[in-house]
Amino acid sequence: QVQLVESGGGLVQPGGSLRLVCAASGPIFSIDAMDWYRQAPGKQRELVASITGGGSTNYADSVKGRFTISRDNAKNTVYLQMNSLKPLDTAVYYCSAKIAVGGTAIFYDYWGQGTQVTVSS
Repeated sequence: QVQLVESGGGLVQPGGSLRLVCAASGPIFSIDAMDWYRQAPGKQRELVASITGGGSTNYADSVKGRFTISRDNAKNTVYLQMNSLKPLDTAVYYCSAKIAVGGTAIFYDYWGQGTQVTVSS
């Protein structure tokens, strides 16, 4: 079965950087868009950044200029480079991807388990 596994979260001081990694595995035929979401305590999950299969990117206004999303299609992996981190960036970060499995062209949404990012002095 398809799995998305995130890594790279942790505790960082304000102004610091982290790089999140999300690797997809399993009987993957094709991956379309890959996204990063986050959910802070007591708040709804929000889209942070997305990248299409062709490499086009989109960012939430709150992270523009600080976060960069990228992907390695050969490794079925998406990255989120987070710079100039702020306490408001504290949240559980989830990756999501539209993946077609086996030999089909039907895409389904898959989610990772989440990784905690805490920005605090």
